Amino acid sequence: MAGRKYFGTDGIRGRVGDSPITPDFMLHLGWAAGQAFKQEGQRNSVLIGKDTRLSGYMFESALEAGLSAAGVDVKLLGPMPTPAIAYLTRTFRASAGIVISASHNPHHDNGIKFFSAAGTKLDDALEEEIERWLDRPIEVCEPEELGKASRVDDAPGRYVEFCKSTVPNEFTLDGLHIVLDCAHGATYHVAPKVFRELGARVTTIGAEPDGLNINLNVGSTHLDALKKTVAEKQADMGIAFDGDGDRVLMVDRDGSEIDGDELLYILASQRHREGRLNGGVVGTLMTNLGVELALQAAGIAFERAKVGDRYVMERLLANNWLVGGEGSGHMVIRDCTTTGDGIVSALQVLLAVRRSGQTLQQLRKGMNKLPQKMVNVRVAERFDPLARDDIRQAVREAEQALGDAGRILLRASGTEPLIRVMAEGKNADEISRVADQLARAVEASRA
Repeated sequence: MAGRKYFGTDGIRGRVGDSPITPDFMLHLGWAAGQAFKQEGQRNSVLIGKDTRLSGYMFESALEAGLSAAGVDVKLLGPMPTPAIAYLTRTFRASAGIVISASHNPHHDNGIKFFSAAGTKLDDALEEEIERWLDRPIEVCEPEELGKASRVDDAPGRYVEFCKSTVPNEFTLDGLHIVLDCAHGATYHVAPKVFRELGARVTTIGAEPDGLNINLNVGSTHLDALKKTVAEKQADMGIAFDGDGDRVLMVDRDGSEIDGDELLYILASQRHREGRLNGGVVGTLMTNLGVELALQAAGIAFERAKVGDRYVMERLLANNWLVGGEGSGHMVIRDCTTTGDGIVSALQVLLAVRRSGQTLQQLRKGMNKLPQKMVNVRVAERFDPLARDDIRQAVREAEQALGDAGRILLRASGTEPLIRVMAEGKNADEISRVADQLARAVEASRA
């Protein structure tokens, strides 16, 4: 990521009103993206979707103006999950797709994600090209070449049908009572339709967005409301999405949380039993060691990628494997879709539940998570913690203390001004002590 001014691990993100999350920057970004994406000699179009943040309206207009100035047509999708934009970019044969979202962050943050014409996250080279165009002043194309804008009114229906198409025709959710937590975000109007049309009895929470309540005490980062509702309604399970719908976590009928690592194990092991895994599994540097050990015990290859679903996808493509994911609930299932998709991933897990006849709790029993502690150290500006001698020395001492019984990871968050400190191993007390000790070292270096 070195050398880039704006792009992090998942697009561009920050607090609304603070550079670069401002209307004037978004105008320039729309123009720069238009220049980078358009092909000469043909009419080019870019799709724009957004989550439910109030600021999305402002940035949608700015991006639309910039793209038009570059001579690129714009199709406006309105509030739609991030993976829906990836899918619709492909089906409309558009040059690219843009998502206005800050994912699981609070409403006062926002950001931009891009998808290629193939519905995949951009590679580093294309992000760098957009940044080069950002360094140039806007030059408006000739008036007769300006891009036109139109709204796609049937986008939700198209995406609902796509989600249902990722499971077999005979698959049904009849008899299941599911609580859906839509995080007051982009899945609020499509997820309930998908699960109801597949036969489930659906109770929804977090499905009343007002522009300011996205991810507020609901969604995949706040599971208490979902667990409470599952218990009150005596539902079979709960499913939680994040604000833009590319993550999913689950809750079993007894209130047990099923995180992304466990969902990855459930998906991979069930597919392996059915002969549908087609190779190994990709996790990330943050994936619990228990996943790796359990998959190895089942004879399934496992590889770690850098944190971020686009890096998981890169390794899947390189190996020609199908299944990967992150503990946060970003799941990538290549024979279903081109990016992380919370609804599609949930359906694949439910397919495993139906075919196995087991509960989520039973399906995850083959995997024992090792104690892991994450400490987030807030910083004024992100930096590489391992580039500092004092932190490197603290890491060396911690690694010596753990020996072969654990591992340590320090990294700058790609989406927030945080340094993430993670320790993992067999002894929970020692892991907690090591993580806190390293976090203090980062704090001291920050000062």
